[in-house]
Amino acid sequence: MRVVIDPISLLRPQRRITGMSAILLTHHDPVTVDWDSFEAHVIRTHAAGLVPAVNMDTGFVQILDDATRLEVLNRTTALIGGDFIAGAFVADVEGASFELDGYLRAIDEVASRGGTPVVFPSNGLTSHGDAAWLDAHGQIAENVDRFIGFELGPMFVPYGRIVSLDTYRGLLGIPQCVGAKHSSLDRTLEWARLALRNEIRPDFMVLTGNDLAIDMVMYGSDYLLGLSTFAPDAFAARDAMWVDGHPGFFVLNDLLQYLGSFTFRAPVPGYRHNAAMFLKLRGWVDADAVPAGVPVRPDTDRDVLRDIVERLEAML
Repeated sequence: MRVVIDPISLLRPQRRITGMSAILLTHHDPVTVDWDSFEAHVIRTHAAGLVPAVNMDTGFVQILDDATRLEVLNRTTALIGGDFIAGAFVADVEGASFELDGYLRAIDEVASRGGTPVVFPSNGLTSHGDAAWLDAHGQIAENVDRFIGFELGPMFVPYGRIVSLDTYRGLLGIPQCVGAKHSSLDRTLEWARLALRNEIRPDFMVLTGNDLAIDMVMYGSDYLLGLSTFAPDAFAARDAMWVDGHPGFFVLNDLLQYLGSFTFRAPVPGYRHNAAMFLKLRGWVDADAVPAGVPVRPDTDRDVLRDIVERLEAML
């Protein structure tokens, strides 16, 4: 049963927005990481005032080997210190049990470098019901000081889970969990979480992952988006306009939302190839490759993306 929320009551004009941007792990070809472009994008994102988020879905964390995942963390730390967040991912199989030790190791890889870990979904974490999901986060909290939760819809990964609002209430009761990314692509579910957050824990960050409704920041969400990796400079400019009460916020947001609606169409994981295309069109990478096995978009997408690039850069 859905909770009825008045979204107008949630509007927060001129609120300062915390932006976190999932970094695309750029590739020269389907097997070779483009480390120079990755590092440049981390620096570019950080310089724009957004928090880089590495080893997320946008960074292909589910398919990285251990050496590459750690290399991402080491390079990020060398560039910007601990001002980043990163996915703490445990690879498992359907039907697996929750692996607390595996999550604690993944979390320590991030926290020991000064970053904030994001508890990335896995079969063992999500497939045993809401009560087990919440209990698992409680077990993590007994062993770590700080982490970010993550509701990820099954349109992104087959083991994604969006929990009930009562379960989300339980998550808000875990002080070590400082926020949670919500990626249902459903405004109504996120509005309900914002209302609950406002009621019982105002300092908790509801991090929208709704790339189809990036104006959720108007209602009190912060964000952890894959879409912002296309244009961290534009997202930073949009966010500043909201703080200033500048009407240009809506113009820039409309164009960025058009980009999100186009690139996050089914199959949704194909957005990562669109991101590589977009970065190449902006002159920020030399190749628009993605790892082998990742869904790719048709060549005709480049014409639409080129138009958006030209319109966007004219605004900035």
